[in-house]
Amino acid sequence: MEELIILIFAMAIVTYLPRFLPMHLLTRLEIPKTLIIWLRYIPVAVLAALIVPGITTVERQVNFAGDNSYFFASIIAFIVAWRSKNMLLTVTVGMGVVFLLQWFPFV
Repeated sequence: MEELIILIFAMAIVTYLPRFLPMHLLTRLEIPKTLIIWLRYIPVAVLAALIVPGITTVERQVNFAGDNSYFFASIIAFIVAWRSKNMLLTVTVGMGVVFLLQWFPFV
């Protein structure tokens, strides 16, 4: 039991340090404005890198055809997000379109 507690504390330290050290060091530095502007694009780029392969591939093959319900739902969800700026509505509509297309395919 003692080894488990030591392991839990060690993992907490290993998890906490990589988050704390950059934050602690960067708060003391003056970051250029252009770097701050450039860093704002990182979350969008990472999100796109995670999402695009999932919505454009079916069984490890690129598929833009009508039977790819994820791709069609992502287009609808993008339009909803762009017009409404509402995350809950966007996710709900996207999930609903995928559900409908998988149960009632139009192709």
